[in-house]
Amino acid sequence: MLGGSGALAAGAVGATVSGGSAAVAGPGRGPGPSGVLDTAEWPDGPGRPLRAQRADRELRAIMAEVDPDRIRAIVEKLVSFGTRHTLSSQDDPERGIGAARDWIAAEMRRYAARSGGRMSVTVPSYVQEPASRIPAPTRISNVVARLEGSSDPGRVYVVSGHYDSRATDVMDATSDAPGADDDASGVAVAMELARIMATRRPAATILFAAVAGEEQGLYGSTFLARQLTEEGADVQGMFTDDIVGSSRADDGERDRRSVRLFVQGVPTSEDEARAATRLSIGGENDSPTRQLGRFVAEVADPRLTGMEVRLVYRLDRYLRGGDHRPFLEAGYPAARFTEPAEDFAHQHQDVRVEDGVQYGDLVRFCDMDYIAGVTRVNAAALWSLAQAPGVPRDVVVDTTALTNDSTLSWSPGSGETASYEVVWRPTPEPLWQHVVAVRGTSATLDLSKDNVVLGVRAVGPDGHRSPAVFPFPAPA
Repeated sequence: MLGGSGALAAGAVGATVSGGSAAVAGPGRGPGPSGVLDTAEWPDGPGRPLRAQRADRELRAIMAEVDPDRIRAIVEKLVSFGTRHTLSSQDDPERGIGAARDWIAAEMRRYAARSGGRMSVTVPSYVQEPASRIPAPTRISNVVARLEGSSDPGRVYVVSGHYDSRATDVMDATSDAPGADDDASGVAVAMELARIMATRRPAATILFAAVAGEEQGLYGSTFLARQLTEEGADVQGMFTDDIVGSSRADDGERDRRSVRLFVQGVPTSEDEARAATRLSIGGENDSPTRQLGRFVAEVADPRLTGMEVRLVYRLDRYLRGGDHRPFLEAGYPAARFTEPAEDFAHQHQDVRVEDGVQYGDLVRFCDMDYIAGVTRVNAAALWSLAQAPGVPRDVVVDTTALTNDSTLSWSPGSGETASYEVVWRPTPEPLWQHVVAVRGTSATLDLSKDNVVLGVRAVGPDGHRSPAVFPFPAPA
């Protein structure tokens, strides 16, 4: 039996772990002095308190290179094209979505030239036949910079912003639609990351994408997700940055340190049987996307990013949608970054002054230092994911008999793995609380699976950890 410290048993294929965190034993505590029920110290169990992963030297250097002035230059250049409406001109060199597309591609290729051949840039396109908000055949073009992984290139992570824009009338392709916040800000995040990371060697592959057709119905991101599915890509995480440009709410209050991350619960891609099993075992809060969100909250150190990641446990804001949705529907973990409180006078509005109020999505309403902070959060997430091993596969919990312990087993994922960790938390807790180190691909914990939520994550030779995977019951 291993002690409660969660120390490794040398040479063990599996591990049995018992007792020992400094928690109150028994059925839990009652209301404290405030009258609030406190269950955080129940149940008692093995392991040590989970501590956030620390940024490595390379990640610190990446975050230090994020430049608000370069971000401003990208946002201002995109706004200079007048409108980037999906139905606007494809071939005017100065105005419209085609001019924006060509400029983004040229900039990305300039970044790629410094990569030593590791980064390539493509402009995948297709013709969308008439459909919702598309009245005539229309070319949809994405710009994708691919930074090939150095040791695990088949594992892929995606960061995107959408470069199309709109005015009040979603079908108005001629009026100015500056789209500074929605979503030149998100494109600036993806492009600035591509510039900085072009000279780096992540273990896994990272795609930096500027997608089109978002305002008309997520056409570009749907196309990108479909391409990756057809290629058989192992996409283990996708982030869209959409409306990440302003720290000021419509009431004038500023919050320069918060960014929301929307993370879906029960996956829309799950079949009915698996979704029913998830609900029956209390796994609705432990989808792959929720694990991705917990991972970001752990690795994006506010002392380095200048930001607090505010997890929001839902797909998106009410009445809104984003480019993470097609990836979720394709079965990939995907989440959306968005500023903390939006000013709707500066989204989807014709540029005008009305009753003394300036409407329109103008550069002047963007906070470039804030966008830089969001960029650092994305950098922490992407680099930490790419440097860690891939998530463990086939993670299951043994439910063949009634027991008061928990037996887990799994298969290795991709990438070089040195060991594993079982993480756990009381069921009311949103984030992982405890960690138990394990060698091999199985473990038995002196901890009832009925009382906690369990997960398994991989640990690389340099200490980088993957997101956790929630176990389903082992097949009968």
